[in-house]
Amino acid sequence: MKWDVPSVPASQHPVRDSMIIYGVLAIVIVAISGLTGGGWTRAVVVAAAFFVGASAWSWWRSRRRLEQERRR
Repeated sequence: MKWDVPSVPASQHPVRDSMIIYGVLAIVIVAISGLTGGGWTRAVVVAAAFFVGASAWSWWRSRRRLEQERRR
């Protein structure tokens, strides 16, 4: 069985798209903490740390990828 993968053009704003996803995941962290009875303050701090760390990683990888493409 062979499946054809649809060709989707690369995003023009990969860092922005990643930050949107990370923002949604940070909200999910806070929501799950609130629903399970966790502390709101701790959840917001963890979610903020996750968002900043993941966004920084995404930005760094994107810049590195661009530099490698320029060298080619």
